[in-house]
Amino acid sequence: MLETLTRGFKNARDRFRGTTRLNEENVGEALREVRMSLLEADVDLGIVRDFLERVTERCVGSEVQLKAGKKKDQQNVSAGDYFTKSCYDELVALMGQGEDLPPAKGTRVVLLAGLQGTGKTTTAAKLARHLKHRGEKVLLVAADVHRPAAREQLRVLGESIGVEVFSREGDDAAAICAEALTSAREQNLDTVILDTAGRLQIDDNLMTELDAIVTATEPDHTLLTCDSMMGREAVNVAKGFADRLLLDGLILTKLDGDSRGGAALAIRSATGVPIRYVTLGEDTERIEVFRAEGLASRILGMGDIVGLMQDFEKVADEEKAEEEAERMLKGKFTLEDFLSQLRTIQKMGPLQDMMEKLPFAGDMIPEGTQVDGKELTKIEAMILSMTKKERVRPEIIDRSRETRIAKGSGTAPADLNNMLKRFNAMKQIMGQLGKGGMGGLMSRIPGLGKMMGDGMPGVPGMDPSQMAELGIGGGTPNRQAARAMKAEEKRKKRKQQRKHKRRGKKR
Repeated sequence: MLETLTRGFKNARDRFRGTTRLNEENVGEALREVRMSLLEADVDLGIVRDFLERVTERCVGSEVQLKAGKKKDQQNVSAGDYFTKSCYDELVALMGQGEDLPPAKGTRVVLLAGLQGTGKTTTAAKLARHLKHRGEKVLLVAADVHRPAAREQLRVLGESIGVEVFSREGDDAAAICAEALTSAREQNLDTVILDTAGRLQIDDNLMTELDAIVTATEPDHTLLTCDSMMGREAVNVAKGFADRLLLDGLILTKLDGDSRGGAALAIRSATGVPIRYVTLGEDTERIEVFRAEGLASRILGMGDIVGLMQDFEKVADEEKAEEEAERMLKGKFTLEDFLSQLRTIQKMGPLQDMMEKLPFAGDMIPEGTQVDGKELTKIEAMILSMTKKERVRPEIIDRSRETRIAKGSGTAPADLNNMLKRFNAMKQIMGQLGKGGMGGLMSRIPGLGKMMGDGMPGVPGMDPSQMAELGIGGGTPNRQAARAMKAEEKRKKRKQQRKHKRRGKKR
């Protein structure tokens, strides 16, 4: 996802290795890398020029203070860090802030428009599921009267998410929408989502039909679905719709398949319409409120911890996760716990997408490497082939047990040995992190704590304290980690003081 942009910004950041000062020459060289990646990502030349000018002004147009923090907490910030922070701020400003639909007041209408093939019908179901999970009662309306099987597709999707679908025969889309709205008001429903027809391109017939639907239903929100993989053409389509309809939001679909990222960067600037949501993959739960900070951080190769934590919170049992995290940090968790964590990870979506949200995953994983989610299924099969005693005490697994487990899971003994070695290594590392380090943050993400350590070893560029000061890569979780570490230190100090008091009394 967004590999083209990430590669360009990474190459630009690498140009500042060993550099202590920012000047027109080294900033210009770095921005040439950025310029090439933006153009390759299909971003309009005018938008590229404006972006580069703003970054240049931040870096060399005023005196640059290469320090962050206050007094004793003050730290030096490298030239590369400052350049990265400038790019981050301008990327966020360029993409603008996303915003979830506000709570419904009465029965409201959300009209979805877009060209054929942008994933509009699937997106309607995803949005309905999202609003349902917020506690709203939703009605989906099959208003695409032109595409064969469009009604049936929406009916199947609605059934899968437990949302009612209004559908009837006929070719008058405006009348169908008006009838659905009347029905929704009688049932006191919160939101009506109109899945309208698309065309291969914008034409008068399409716009006339949409105008009739708008007149009949007076929608509260009109959202345009855009295929992010179309690049600059998606921007042109959005402009065309914005000229004819009063849009108040965009939904970028198929973002997980977009290796360039031009639409995500340019569409808001080109149309003046904010991106409200992005969708990733086919599953109905794969819709997110757009976060410019998270996408900017991923573009810069710094992951998206906030997004990762949000994914985790959607699928995890918080109380159970805290208990498992506590055992992990004490080095006491078992293969039973590990299996529970693997199942949570599988619910969070494709493993490749989750790995990309880890800070500096691009520096830890070779370019072009595909993370295979099937590996988790293989590990699950091996653990399920063990007895309960073996899961709690894997050290009892001898050659005979090893053969039985491998045979039962359809794997080789070498696979089992490799998994147990990795499990024991993770258990040991997490136990060490529990004594101080990044455990306070990463331990809540099951099975991933082993990838983080104090100072993020092997990660070039920025240490966590600098990232926290600069607000890059999810500043809030970094501050949470810092607070957790301080709280742990205070707890240990109080424990030591109590020990000293008890010893004093015994004497």
